[in-house]
Amino acid sequence: MNLKKALERNGDLGENPYIEGPYAPVDGEIVTSDVTVIGEIPADLRGVYVRNGPNPRFGMKGRHHWFDGDGMLHSVHFTDDGVTYRNKYVRTEAFARETAADDGLWWGLMEPAIHNPRDMPIKDTANTDVIFHNGKLLALWYLAGQPYALDPVTLEALGPETFGGMLEMDVSAHAKVDPDTGEAFFFDQSFTPPYLAYGVAGPDGKLKHAVPIEVPGPRQPHDMSITKNYAILMDLSLFADPEALAAGRYKVGFHADYPSRFGIIPRLGGPDELRWFSAEPCYIYHVVNSWEEDDEVVLVGCRVKEPEPTARIAGPLGKMLAYLRLDAQLYQWRFDMKTGQTTEGPLDDANTEFPTLDARLVGKKSRYAYNVHLSDHPTLLFDGIFKYDLELGDTQRHWFGEGRFGSEAPFAPSATGTAEDDGYLVSFVYDQNEDRSEVVILDASDMTAEPLARVILPQRVPLGFHAAWIPQHELP
Repeated sequence: MNLKKALERNGDLGENPYIEGPYAPVDGEIVTSDVTVIGEIPADLRGVYVRNGPNPRFGMKGRHHWFDGDGMLHSVHFTDDGVTYRNKYVRTEAFARETAADDGLWWGLMEPAIHNPRDMPIKDTANTDVIFHNGKLLALWYLAGQPYALDPVTLEALGPETFGGMLEMDVSAHAKVDPDTGEAFFFDQSFTPPYLAYGVAGPDGKLKHAVPIEVPGPRQPHDMSITKNYAILMDLSLFADPEALAAGRYKVGFHADYPSRFGIIPRLGGPDELRWFSAEPCYIYHVVNSWEEDDEVVLVGCRVKEPEPTARIAGPLGKMLAYLRLDAQLYQWRFDMKTGQTTEGPLDDANTEFPTLDARLVGKKSRYAYNVHLSDHPTLLFDGIFKYDLELGDTQRHWFGEGRFGSEAPFAPSATGTAEDDGYLVSFVYDQNEDRSEVVILDASDMTAEPLARVILPQRVPLGFHAAWIPQHELP
């Protein structure tokens, strides 16, 4: 059954904004160098820009949630010979089952999971993030699932990633790769004990460490962080309702009386070495970076202003629209490893999220963060990029323009640069006025300037989630 017919069957067509306009899925998988370049692509911008996101093939049973869509990667490869665009579905186990059935087999996130396949009560779509580790792309899912490996250039499926056949846990969406050691750090979250676990994969792609982390019940942390010596895990105040889970429903709630907790553990440490630091109740979707500074561990991230938002629109889609309409501000936490005390506070009051930085500085003190700005539209749209100077407190802003909306923009370092912001930001931008997509290349050292280049694509790229930049010299 095709998507349009399935949505008509479920009554979603024409009323759910997350299957229309800039969010509407594309039908085909293509490879093409038939692009139009406006401006000049920098001579030292060579590598692959790739972004993950939902692209439903079949309609979910019941109401459609934006997160329900099958994972699809969109990439642009910059070489001396030109620019090549590709898009390809992530070949997950769920993808294979629905291909065989030629229909959707799962009820979506907004429906009870009791009728879903028992071995996968929530469909693992691998549609959330994409990282580069051990020469491969790994497509990851926000509730923690099976990592799926892909070729970073062709996007061809390489099969489930098992870390040398030793992986016995799921992998969170926001795994961190240390740029110096090549290790990948991740966590698993579960609705059954143990509710949280922590793991490390070596640069050779083999699992080298995995331990359970004790928390009071099911938790839904979305991100984690690392420093030179530690990993930082989270037990936050927004988590699933245990009674709803017992009834086969997925429902989260914000518990204002439950402090946020940050667990700091040595990179290869055991549960007995983990230290919890308490902070004000909150929720965090995405971390900018963390590092060690004297006796403190510093964490910079985006703190959600209203973790359990009030639905502004009546009807069955109101709650989904409210949760997806993020309101988050740049924020800092400092954990004193001697006293056990936490110091925290905001760094800005603008609504920005989906942060990136120079990936070579993950886990080390970094000066710049590049956050997308969230528009005032009822749905999640990125209308600009803010460059934060964490040392001086300054901010530069780049606006995509009227009716133009971007994607998370990873930093691509200049091959000849010396300063931290010597490089480029690369982003897919959807132009609502032309109903087309392009890749915009910005000079990271001067965010207020016009784009250095725009690559007009022959296919629209639906708005999606997280992205990565892989320099040419790191490609296999």
